[in-house]
Amino acid sequence: MARPRPEGSTASAGSTGARSGASGSGSTAAVPAPRPGGRAEARRAAQSKGRGGQGGDGGSNNQGHRRAGGRGKKPARNVKKIVGWTAVGALVLIAGTGGAIYFKLSGNIKTIDSDALSKERPPEATADANGNKPVNILLIGSDSRGGDNSDLGGGDSEGARSDTTILLHVYADHKNAIGVSIPRNTLVTIPPCKLPNGKWTKEQKGKDVLFNAAFTVGGTADGNPACTQNTVEKLTGVRVDHTIVVDFQGFAAMTKAVGGVEVCLPKDIYAKDLNEKLPTKGALVLKKGPQKVEGQPALDYVRLRHGIGDGSDIGRMKRQQAFMSSMISTVKKKGLEPTTLLPLADAATKSLRVDEGLGTVDKLMSFALSLKNIDLHDLKFVTPPWRYNEANLDLVKPDVDRLWEAIRADRTLDGKDATGQQPDAPATPEPPATPEAPPTTTAPPARTAPAVPVKVYNGTTVNGLGAKAGEALKAAQFTVGLVTQAKTTNKLTTTIEYGAGQKANAEKVAELFPGATLTPISAAGLNVVLGKDYADAGGGAATAPGASAAPAAPAPLPTSVTEEARSADDDICANTTYGSGG
Repeated sequence: MARPRPEGSTASAGSTGARSGASGSGSTAAVPAPRPGGRAEARRAAQSKGRGGQGGDGGSNNQGHRRAGGRGKKPARNVKKIVGWTAVGALVLIAGTGGAIYFKLSGNIKTIDSDALSKERPPEATADANGNKPVNILLIGSDSRGGDNSDLGGGDSEGARSDTTILLHVYADHKNAIGVSIPRNTLVTIPPCKLPNGKWTKEQKGKDVLFNAAFTVGGTADGNPACTQNTVEKLTGVRVDHTIVVDFQGFAAMTKAVGGVEVCLPKDIYAKDLNEKLPTKGALVLKKGPQKVEGQPALDYVRLRHGIGDGSDIGRMKRQQAFMSSMISTVKKKGLEPTTLLPLADAATKSLRVDEGLGTVDKLMSFALSLKNIDLHDLKFVTPPWRYNEANLDLVKPDVDRLWEAIRADRTLDGKDATGQQPDAPATPEPPATPEAPPTTTAPPARTAPAVPVKVYNGTTVNGLGAKAGEALKAAQFTVGLVTQAKTTNKLTTTIEYGAGQKANAEKVAELFPGATLTPISAAGLNVVLGKDYADAGGGAATAPGASAAPAAPAPLPTSVTEEARSADDDICANTTYGSGG
């Protein structure tokens, strides 16, 4: 567990923020061009002009500069746009910082071995007509205690675990994004993963296989981010394009680099809340209400689990989502000033491990710039629908499958299609000069679907297959009574099960699933048990006789997903705990 910070430690956040404000006041346009004598002389000359006191003359643009805490007039800036995820958004300035800083930052970057990724991966997203593609980033917070991380507490003395994992989906329009927090103690199947000796493990599944165990495969101090990525791709069916790992030390350094982050708590937090082994409640570590934190107190905030709410990991994830939102907002409000972003870039590149696709300063900068147009309100954070399975968690189907399906389809929480720039609405067509002759053949009459509810069971491991079949049935006017996972997931051929008196209706259902077999059962009703053949066919259903071939509308996301969503511009004091007790 994290060690308690001595009383009064949070005060350093304010002083650091004041120093940052003093050095960063005014706009970068007020700094004169370099003069003979070097950059240092030019910088000193610029700073001396900016210290004329409140309302004083601030340089060539005549804007008043103020000392720490003051607010000089700045050029108009679109404050609604974020720079991107904070750990990489800082890199937008490095192109203009000179070769020395460029090579310094490049030397900081460490990469993840791509050879450890699974050979069986979800397909890559396809570009739309405008060349836009969605991007999926796996963000992993490591609780390794290797190196300097041991001074910050948490984790085991050896090895590392994924303390925080967020799958961030940036939509193809690059104006919307959603971050899905994956609970550490979710029961999952861990696919084969590569060990440090080059061998591959066997698939792991069962009642004791938890999500955060994937990061520990191999038992190294750096963890196994590739195994975590393999597990996320198997769990979600979403292909991860980039993986970013940040450790304790790097996280603490980044919060200091931005001058602290505003957070909020519903109650006071004491040392014992961070370390249950203490005999008394100990010193006050984090106070009730809004406050600014950096370094160790910031780490305490995002790792805090006990003493607030019901002590579950769900409440901690809610605070982590609030912290991410606040940190992104902090960077955005400070603007693109070198005094803020260059220290953040240095801290971030020192602490990050990234996939090879982000393994250079140029690649990181290009990636960060691609996120700059996401509005805070359009950056959402959610937790997948879950339920307790003894002390651990199961993700609830089919609700969670609809979430993964929406991400794969590039649809936002409100059902908006975000697959890049949408074409203009077509103009109203003019009537043809000569009426078309009526068809010489008569289309077969539309079929009347039976009113009996059809239950859909996904007999495969393909996420979202049941929801697709359910929507196909609804489009053909069938009533769908249930969509869920079958007891077994190795079914090869789709089966239509029917009770007494339902054979004729089963034959009508079978028309939507070519190759399906019909099987009588003793129970009443109609069941569709999907097999691998339906998945191999793309999960598409045949067009009903006489029906239109228009695609069915996607299923709306369940309220278990949408009602708990957090926007990055939400109140920092809202929705920061879960359950009773805080």
